Amino acid sequence: MAGVLIFADQKEGKFRKVIFEMLGEGRKLADHLGEELQAVLMGQNVEEYATVLGEAGADKVFVIDDPLLANYTTDGFANALVKLISTENPSIVLFPNNAVGKDLAPAVAQKLNAGQASDVIAIEYDNGLRFKRPIYAGKAFAHVSFTSNRTMIVTIRPKAFEAATPQPGKQPAIVRYASELDASSLRQIVKDVVRKASGRVELTEADIVVSGGRGMKSAENFKILEELADVLGAAVGASRAAVDEGWREPQYQVGQTGKVVSPTLYIACGISGAIQHLAGMSSSKYIVAINKDPEAEIFKVADYGIVADLFEVVPVLTEEFKKALAE
Repeated sequence: MAGVLIFADQKEGKFRKVIFEMLGEGRKLADHLGEELQAVLMGQNVEEYATVLGEAGADKVFVIDDPLLANYTTDGFANALVKLISTENPSIVLFPNNAVGKDLAPAVAQKLNAGQASDVIAIEYDNGLRFKRPIYAGKAFAHVSFTSNRTMIVTIRPKAFEAATPQPGKQPAIVRYASELDASSLRQIVKDVVRKASGRVELTEADIVVSGGRGMKSAENFKILEELADVLGAAVGASRAAVDEGWREPQYQVGQTGKVVSPTLYIACGISGAIQHLAGMSSSKYIVAINKDPEAEIFKVADYGIVADLFEVVPVLTEEFKKALAE
């Protein structure tokens, strides 16, 4: 076996932060194993983006360029990736634990008959490799190791690792791979992609997240959270209760059945603190809770708590942050 392979998920030539975090930890893995740090870039007309991966530490970039990979499909990406892995036989493949990674990694693992560790937040290098991942809604941690000599499949939680140190000018070796895909063998066909425009940072990559729960009372009231988020350059999230009420769309849900976030600052507004929500945000570095119920569970995990009406507190916070940031 040779190589630590990073699945470099990209959209229109833009890489999510987690890819650079995977390259940073991948460098440690490669050095520990005495192997090469590799990345695989998939899509249509994507070779020009290989330099970005090289400057983030990749020694070699495999480019699989095919019109059938222009849009993500499970069959297309899994089949092409399995062919590459079967040929190159890397020791480990790292995927982001995002929507694409959580769909693709298990499909690849199944086709390779390989083991998988999901949502990894730390890698332990003593006495062989072990992968730390949260279980039971974040109340405990499992330390996973692989027992076979097959390629290890691992998904990495965003913001769990330090990003790679940039190496301007570093050029990776580029290896072009033919996907050998047959359109007739693909069970999924993307007819069109509709994206909702947003000027805010993506939820799982945000350094600051402002979330609202049932205490927001209506969809219209989320406007005060959006104003605070705009001042802080933050993303806006929601609890499942708020999503179930139809106040926010499902892609903004934070929690066990939504997205897992690990920002530097998480501001929970009108969120009671159900265990399912805590599973999605308890790894935040600092948690600020605003709730008028002093017995709310959210205060048990909060670093700072404000027992008050959020409709009075949030506008004041917004104004104070505006003043502080203007200085």
